[in-house]
Amino acid sequence: MVQSLNTKVDLVTSGTSFIGMTDYGDIMIGDKAFEFYHLHNSRKYIQIPWEEVDYVVASVLFKGKWIPRYAIQTKKNGRFIFASKEPKKVLRAMRQYIDGQKMVRSLSFIDVLKNSLFRKKKSAETNNS
Repeated sequence: MVQSLNTKVDLVTSGTSFIGMTDYGDIMIGDKAFEFYHLHNSRKYIQIPWEEVDYVVASVLFKGKWIPRYAIQTKKNGRFIFASKEPKKVLRAMRQYIDGQKMVRSLSFIDVLKNSLFRKKKSAETNNS
């Protein structure tokens, strides 16, 4: 059995991990870490201490009415992508332990298109000069 890093638990909710294959389980937010435990396989778990979190990126759609997924970027181990039934509660619980400056929105589809078009125009102008 896996030992939890948390001494006090603030929120437990069902969630999905998008690391490799999609895994379903429980997300636990506590005073020491963000934790994900697989429903059926006790050896599949993710524990991210708050000190390791670089920033949190949330996909926000329809002016904040729907958050389909969020990602936790760590300092050493890369990005972990999760979804949950109540993402707003999860992000609010995480905000207690992570600075608000480290919680950001992801770019929208239109913003990505604008950035790619702007880069193409800028690179074409520099090549013609």
